[in-house]
Amino acid sequence: MELINTSHPEEFILLGFADHPWLELPLFVILLITYPMAMVGNITIILVSVLDPRLHSPMYFFLTNLSFLDMCYTTSVVPQMMFNLGSSRKTISYTGCAIQLYVFHTMGGTECLLLALMSFDRYVAICKPLHYTLIMNGRLCILLASIVWLIGITYAVSEATATLQLPLCGLNTLDHILCEIPVLIKTACGEKSANELTLSVVCIFMLAVPLCLILTSYALIGHAVLKIRSSEGRKKAFGTCSSHLMVVFLFFGPGMSMYLQPPSSISKDQPKFMALFYGVVTPTLNPFIYTLRNKDVKAALGSLVKSIFSCN
Repeated sequence: MELINTSHPEEFILLGFADHPWLELPLFVILLITYPMAMVGNITIILVSVLDPRLHSPMYFFLTNLSFLDMCYTTSVVPQMMFNLGSSRKTISYTGCAIQLYVFHTMGGTECLLLALMSFDRYVAICKPLHYTLIMNGRLCILLASIVWLIGITYAVSEATATLQLPLCGLNTLDHILCEIPVLIKTACGEKSANELTLSVVCIFMLAVPLCLILTSYALIGHAVLKIRSSEGRKKAFGTCSSHLMVVFLFFGPGMSMYLQPPSSISKDQPKFMALFYGVVTPTLNPFIYTLRNKDVKAALGSLVKSIFSCN
């Protein structure tokens, strides 16, 4: 452990996979492939949702928000990860760590609530089809999305600021691949039980409550879908909802295993693999899950490609 004399270090040393150096090159190659895929995939979804009039609906408005969020989410961590994996000196400045902390947790907190909002949209569309356009009007969608972003920012600013105030007792080494609240709390010295309790309570609200709302929405959706007489209608409803459910479990599974336990009980390598999963894997897979299982998006994408080639 490297000792420093200032209250806040000028930089943090991120140990990453120092105990498993053979992992660094494969991980670097994986990130080199998946990061551009995530960016291209999410940019594509934003473009087709904005440019194709057929996709000007609440579902695709929220999907555009999710794609933008995933782009910011993965960009906040992957470039730094790649730099450290390809370098012998694995550091991040204190300012860089603080920025990463705020951006990463803003995006994570917002995504939890946005996925719950998307499940509510599907509930209204399937269970209240005659009132869908009246309930999910443009003004309400913008208002709900704004509230979700505001709560996500508030969560990140409050939790990250409180975490950065913890004393580090002269230590600037983090056994992680990025700056993340649970690991910083675990590294801090002195009394930190209040921070652990606050994080647990807040994460119950940000993780467990949205997940319960999502599961309730889909229980009601499932009940309604079974009543649909048309097999084609049931197939379309299940196809749309299954894509969203896949994204939900990919995101909430690792997130809950990381944040709904006291930071002091987190194992050595758990944060690293969990961060790779919800910071890299999920943003990369989301565009493919939504495009490969959605006829409307595939049709819009085909139209966009044709218009690009016809212009040339």
